[in-house]
Amino acid sequence: MPDVIHPASLAPPRGYSNGLLFPANGRVLFVAGQIGWDREGRFPSDELAAQFDLALANVLDVVREAGGAPEHVGRLTIYVTDKHEYIAAAKTIGASYRARMGKHYPAMALVQVAALLEDRAKVEIEATAVIP
Repeated sequence: MPDVIHPASLAPPRGYSNGLLFPANGRVLFVAGQIGWDREGRFPSDELAAQFDLALANVLDVVREAGGAPEHVGRLTIYVTDKHEYIAAAKTIGASYRARMGKHYPAMALVQVAALLEDRAKVEIEATAVIP
């Protein structure tokens, strides 16, 4: 497990960690941006919360395939096409996050972008994990 780093000079984080320090004996896994589509490349939903859940599941599938688990994720970058839609769905997204990640909160960034490559995609999540 990593050490959680929260400097007293920073405001307390809400739903993320300011930093995670992993042991030196791990392997670093870079997970490409994952969107909310299934294994056939279809979007089961056009709702942001549902796409978030599937995108996070896709990220964790890559982590597990490499021998890791959710607690090995050190960083998430979340790209959304509409921050207001994200805020409106925050409660549902938070429940989905906790169902998949538990109480593990990596360092995170949330960025609004003009568009994603796939027209129907509303969210894309990339990750960095350290696999012991």
